[in-house]
Amino acid sequence: MVGGDTFDDAGVFRIGPDEALVLTVDVLTPVCEDPFIFGQVAAANSLSDVYAMGGRPVAALCILGFPVGELAHTTVQTILAGAWEKVREADAVIAGGHTTRDVELKCGLAVVGLVHPERIVTNAGARPGDVLILTKPLGTGIITTAARADMAPISAVKQANRVMTSLNRVAAEIMAAVGVNAATDVTGFGLLGHVWEMAQASRVEVVIDAGKVPVIPEALQLAPQGLFPGGSIKNYEFMKDRARFAPSVSEEQRLLLCDAQTSGGLLISVPDERSGGLLERLHSLGVEAAAIVGRVESGPGVVRVI
Repeated sequence: MVGGDTFDDAGVFRIGPDEALVLTVDVLTPVCEDPFIFGQVAAANSLSDVYAMGGRPVAALCILGFPVGELAHTTVQTILAGAWEKVREADAVIAGGHTTRDVELKCGLAVVGLVHPERIVTNAGARPGDVLILTKPLGTGIITTAARADMAPISAVKQANRVMTSLNRVAAEIMAAVGVNAATDVTGFGLLGHVWEMAQASRVEVVIDAGKVPVIPEALQLAPQGLFPGGSIKNYEFMKDRARFAPSVSEEQRLLLCDAQTSGGLLISVPDERSGGLLERLHSLGVEAAAIVGRVESGPGVVRVI
């Protein structure tokens, strides 16, 4: 039912009149020093693709690559324990997995979820008149990069870890209850990259209000130091000729909007008349950073940033 033609978050395969499988896989290199938190982040990041499709994760296989003889067994066990805990929080199970010899540490999940065929949410359904809501703040890319250089305050690292380990489960459940037109999760391609994919897939124009996009405060403080990861810079190189930036949008803002995220929030396209109720429910159930960040207009797959 959903394949790779629109660069969506997961594939969907129908197995019956009222049930379809949501299939995804994602693997990360470490984004933090704590192995338990790394396992949590790797799992939350993989589970997010199912949530973005309106699905419910049910089972996963863990994928772990590491340099044999260079990593303590206790470290491997701790990573797996972190992933296990986050999958259990999602009311899913790890049914097995695979380890492989690698030159660097990698961890991720292949996740299977379930969704009703008539309730699938893709990135191709945004409609003119929709409002865009983002459920997590940006900035994890710049903070994790600064942390590697020992230039990130402890408070910044803790906040980034909280964002990355938070499941998108509540946001997905509210999204399904309210009824939305489109969604995607914001990860390595950055907010603008995923907005561009939504605009292309939905054949609409998307307008992002840079001043309304939530950003981790410490990331705003680190941005002037130019500590953006290579992925963020590549994202901006890709987007700078594909997005129309208002002159008032600074270079730092543009880079933050392209900051490569790990386990970022959901970007939800919802009819305007439902947006207030969706935002209110998100806030009341703990998704405090959720904010309206833009709108959808008629147009040929264009992204504008104001």
